Amino acid sequence: MFRSLSLELLRRPVWAGTLVAACVMLATVGIAAAQEATPPPPPEAPECTECHLDITDAWAHSPHAHAFDDPAFQEWWQGHGETGECLSCHTTGYQSTTRSFLVEGIACEACHGSSQPDHPPAIVPVKADTEYCGSCHTTTLAEWRQTGHSMEDVGCTDCHDPHSQKALFEVADDLCINCHKGDMGDYLEDLHVKKGIGCVDCHALVIPPETQPEDGIVPTGHTFTITPATCVACHTDALHAGFALPGFENGSGETAEGEPTPEVEASTLLTVAESSLSPDQRIQALETALASQNLTTLMQGGIVGLVLGASTAWFMAHNVRRRKSEEEHGEEES
Repeated sequence: MFRSLSLELLRRPVWAGTLVAACVMLATVGIAAAQEATPPPPPEAPECTECHLDITDAWAHSPHAHAFDDPAFQEWWQGHGETGECLSCHTTGYQSTTRSFLVEGIACEACHGSSQPDHPPAIVPVKADTEYCGSCHTTTLAEWRQTGHSMEDVGCTDCHDPHSQKALFEVADDLCINCHKGDMGDYLEDLHVKKGIGCVDCHALVIPPETQPEDGIVPTGHTFTITPATCVACHTDALHAGFALPGFENGSGETAEGEPTPEVEASTLLTVAESSLSPDQRIQALETALASQNLTTLMQGGIVGLVLGASTAWFMAHNVRRRKSEEEHGEEES
């Protein structure tokens, strides 16, 4: 009995050891297989922020940095099925085949490419031409092509900091005057300037649409042209249009300094009651009313001219007949 018990005690460690060995072997094989299936992590790219602190700070608050997480974009993008086409301009390194991208927003690599192993001291390349910017800023590029700036090759980075996207001058008008000072002439003494209304207030005015376009793309004010809508935005009362353009409801009641302007008392040329009219339709209606008034003025002038002309002709004819009669009467007496 003692011998059998001893044999049983001897067998138990053998079985336990065998079981532990089997578990260790299986675990070892599993770990090895997992290591072979998982590729090694890629080397970490150097951070631009480590050296370019000022540029990083300027970029962090720019529309480029928040091109993807901007609430307006997210609302539109999600509402239209999260189409991948948008991500080519709202992310960096987007691949349409896999719908993958390197980073949200427009980061360094979008304009400078991948980090160079010899930088520094090697200079990092940059895509800074206007056409490259226009690949995403399509509306701005189309507007810019209509201007004298494009003819003189004055491009995006001549006026804008590419990292903050702000104007190169703290005061926007100083940017204009920097090049156009010789063209200003008497404008520097103009009432607009004295009231604090500068170049961009008129030449870069953007009137927001009443209804957001389906594609979300609106004018950016880079044609730098003055249109009737530009004047109506502030001079609604002076033109007696009877309405204000969207976003400029108080434009005619206050000057740039916040001082109230006197109301102009005169007959109304046009009253547009239907608020459903678009800004373009309202401008067309205003232009039609002004043209109608001009035509009426011309017709009134024509009528007055005809009356005066006819009266003058009658008096001249009367004087001629009287002179002729007097001459004939004198000849008879002689």
